[in-house]
Amino acid sequence: MENSFEALIASYIENKVGICEHFLNDALVNNLKQNLFSLKEQSLLMEAGTGNSEAVSYDSAVRSDSIYWLDKKHNNVFENEFFDQIDAFVSYLNESCYTGITGYEFHYSLYEKGDFYLKHLDQFKSNPSRKYSMISYLNSNWQPVDGGELLIHQENNLQKISPTQGKTVFFKSDELLHEVLVTQNTRMSITGWLKTD
Repeated sequence: MENSFEALIASYIENKVGICEHFLNDALVNNLKQNLFSLKEQSLLMEAGTGNSEAVSYDSAVRSDSIYWLDKKHNNVFENEFFDQIDAFVSYLNESCYTGITGYEFHYSLYEKGDFYLKHLDQFKSNPSRKYSMISYLNSNWQPVDGGELLIHQENNLQKISPTQGKTVFFKSDELLHEVLVTQNTRMSITGWLKTD
């Protein structure tokens, strides 16, 4: 597990965008995917907004995915397995990089065909607690024609990242503008933020 943590951190240090191709194993990805399908069938996903809880807005011309917040209180065995891995990563990150992360928040994100999310930063102007963004993808057999790439904007560079199964992406929440390009297939992820008090 530490090898995947080190891969994520090393690529982040090199390029401001950490990428680990197999941060989540296939068994866990498949179980999380089944959870997400079940939530969709139960109509428990909700329209994704922008802004924080104090000033949230909903505009499908900006963002058109749907989400479901993860919580340890749900006592879902597979989501808790995911949280165990995040806990271990946060401990490793704090010990090796002195980041001072004290918490996190994550949600499932589901993009249907035609969905997208325009260019944005992940940190709120009124609340700087989000320090690092993390996205773990749940999409098997993803093909280039499926679109849905994460497009990260750096100074003179655009980095396009395909949302392939098990891959996790990691970057500073207040630093990099990014967007989700229009998807041509059902696109699933767990997206979240490592936070400080």
